[in-house]
Amino acid sequence: MNYQLIKDVIQLVEKFERDNNSDGYPKDIKGFKKWVSDNEKEANSDLKEPDWEGKIDGRSPESVISTLLVHMNRYAKAYSKSAIHGSEFSTQEDFVYLINLKAFGAMTKMELVKKNIQDKPTGMQIINRLIKNGWVIQSDSETDRRSKVIKITPRGLESLSEQMGKIRLATQIVSGDLSYPEKMQLIRLLNKLDDFHHPIFSQHIDSHELLQKVNDDFLFTKKTSI
Repeated sequence: MNYQLIKDVIQLVEKFERDNNSDGYPKDIKGFKKWVSDNEKEANSDLKEPDWEGKIDGRSPESVISTLLVHMNRYAKAYSKSAIHGSEFSTQEDFVYLINLKAFGAMTKMELVKKNIQDKPTGMQIINRLIKNGWVIQSDSETDRRSKVIKITPRGLESLSEQMGKIRLATQIVSGDLSYPEKMQLIRLLNKLDDFHHPIFSQHIDSHELLQKVNDDFLFTKKTSI
């Protein structure tokens, strides 16, 4: 009997259970076989450059990435709009702010705005709308009296709960028909991009100097360090 093969299979099953989760593959033999197949395809995938519109005319990969990210944002907004249709929510930002408060607890207004990667005027408009609807309440900060702490209310939790089924469906649709390994790879790449851009965004650099400053202080540094 090939005991090494048995050991290898057991280790593979352990990795399947460790890497898999409730949103991944079914925890049965069919799910296991699909997981093995998808991972094998990913490991043996062809690494040749993909084709894209305008490539033959010199269109850069950076241009394609930027355009596709804009497209994905618009697709996601369309699904989010459908998810809140007929509800009390006005925009997707309303329930995103509430989801963050539910997940991370009370925080100051600026902490909430920064967590959602928005400018202060827009963020404050959203927060004021949430307060008006009774979904959040504000109180003085115990550490800084100049700041207001925002907390989700029972009414906010109830309104969020009523739409969570559709909201979850919208998030599932956004990821399309990507396999589990593809989703994990996409998360890694998007996290890498977020790690690059978030510190820049947090500096609140004026628009008139943003491109030049990023090029000089971030891109240029990375290029010369290679």
